[in-house]
Amino acid sequence: MTLASILTTEITNAMPVLFGITIEKVEFQATRKDFEGDVTMVLFPLLKQIKSNPIDIGNAIGNYLVENVAIVSKFNVVSGFLNIVIADSHYIDFFDAIRNNAQFGFVVPNENDKAVMVEYSSPNTNKPLHLGHVRNNLLGYAVAEIIKASGKKVYKTQIINDRGIHICKSMLAWQKYGNESTPEAYSLKGDKLVGNYYVKFDSVYKEEVATLIASGKHEDEAKKQAPIMLEAQQLLLDWEAGKPEVIALWKKMNQWVYDGFAVTYNNLGVNFDSYYYESQTYLLGKEVVKVGLEKGIFEKDPDGSVWIDLTDEGLDRKIVLRSDGTAVYMTQDIGTAIQRVKDFPDVGGMVYTVGNEQDYHFKVLFLIIKKLGFDWSNNLFHLSYGMVDLPSGKMKSREGTVVDADDLMEEMTQTAKTISEELGKLEGYSDLEKSELYKTIGMGALKYYILKVDPKKRILFNPEESVDFAGNTGPFIQYTYARIQSIMRKADFDFFQAPNTVVQLHEKEKELLKQLELYPEMIQLAAQNHSPALIANYTYELVKEYNSFYQAVPILPEQDLNKKIFRVQLSKKVADTIASAFKLLGIDVPQRM
Repeated sequence: MTLASILTTEITNAMPVLFGITIEKVEFQATRKDFEGDVTMVLFPLLKQIKSNPIDIGNAIGNYLVENVAIVSKFNVVSGFLNIVIADSHYIDFFDAIRNNAQFGFVVPNENDKAVMVEYSSPNTNKPLHLGHVRNNLLGYAVAEIIKASGKKVYKTQIINDRGIHICKSMLAWQKYGNESTPEAYSLKGDKLVGNYYVKFDSVYKEEVATLIASGKHEDEAKKQAPIMLEAQQLLLDWEAGKPEVIALWKKMNQWVYDGFAVTYNNLGVNFDSYYYESQTYLLGKEVVKVGLEKGIFEKDPDGSVWIDLTDEGLDRKIVLRSDGTAVYMTQDIGTAIQRVKDFPDVGGMVYTVGNEQDYHFKVLFLIIKKLGFDWSNNLFHLSYGMVDLPSGKMKSREGTVVDADDLMEEMTQTAKTISEELGKLEGYSDLEKSELYKTIGMGALKYYILKVDPKKRILFNPEESVDFAGNTGPFIQYTYARIQSIMRKADFDFFQAPNTVVQLHEKEKELLKQLELYPEMIQLAAQNHSPALIANYTYELVKEYNSFYQAVPILPEQDLNKKIFRVQLSKKVADTIASAFKLLGIDVPQRM
């Protein structure tokens, strides 16, 4: 049991004895630094039920706890707050229980519980992944890992947008200007090669539109009549008709992109358990709409189009089938969600990692699924996140001004190399060790910088700032982990197996143990809130607390062997917890820095 749950139980039991009342909730907060105490009970909520002043109420509860609860050693009351001092024995017992527990903080999933499916990435197959995809992938992967650690089975998935006019633009540009080029011939990742032709299409299109406008056409008319756009639209029709040569080209170029994506995903450290393709799902949902029509959930307009009226729920009317019977994105998303539960029957909820420009779409989607009567509709969540900006401004794919994910990762590695060399701490490293370390630091900097921010907030990404070795950064935390590894390498005794015989804690040891004790609760909170930022910032606070401990007390120089053993063991547990938390975020930790 956590400290908060122990105290909650004891205080709840005390209420009938002390005041003749029952309460459902006890409100705690961290004790302010200028007061003695480890946890503070907020007394003001009790004033509604107890006709007394907060000081007397606090003293009554405090005295009860000291007399009846072994872990409470003393207390003090300040205004409406009861500051509770916890005995060292509680923290020592806590540490003994966790020091050899490799799964500290994690909950083993119950096989009978429903699983959660987390969707992320979901790129288009006409261009490489960019900085926006990086945030999407890092968020989705981390949320999946955190939910898994909280005690649920998790499936990671994505839907790949592999059809449509944007795909045909790349295909057509390659046909016209590619000269049978291949990724191998250009020594280029396939997704980058295809992306280059997407940019080429836009360049030619703009030239053709400008020529038509110069000849007297109106701009709107020119955009519709540009020859290359008409060709792309015909190519789309040919694809939908299943024309063999078009399908063959589509498969070939898509495979180039998938091969390129695989390299990027590997370097980014993310993975998936299943894949869905829009080319296979775009017809899903049409049968569901028919059933919904029969049940009166949807309504048909005179032109044959099918809609759902959500105005009573504060939304609007939403089309789900066009008048010609073709599906829209909403129809496809309804069908895909239902198909996923068919494919994975133990799924009882889904998390969609999609930018905040789609907030309204998911409100409508979730409401429609609920109206269709699926019980898992109550467990659908849109992990809505803000965009990533750069000092240079917004990114535009078709103009080729995006920040390529591969280039960004390479830049982060180079930035880590430059800063590490300036600090001059790599004596004795081989070139291979240096290369691996630069990548670990660079990727750790990138991931932490993005994940430490609340998902809902927009990010202005600054590569150099992210690789700072001081402050709330990935490298700062990695450096502390490496420092602890150095301590353990220098320890000249079997610190891991030695029994803990410490009976009294230094103030800094106690503060560090209090921070460690929060880890399981933080995993649960992060899972409930779908927020890796809670794990990231918890880890930063743990590291700050450790560095304060490191500066205040001797570890290896300590003369008292029992204290030395305990402090090395405590240091190791902090390092293990840093590594555990960073693993949830997809971040590696170095053994040396």
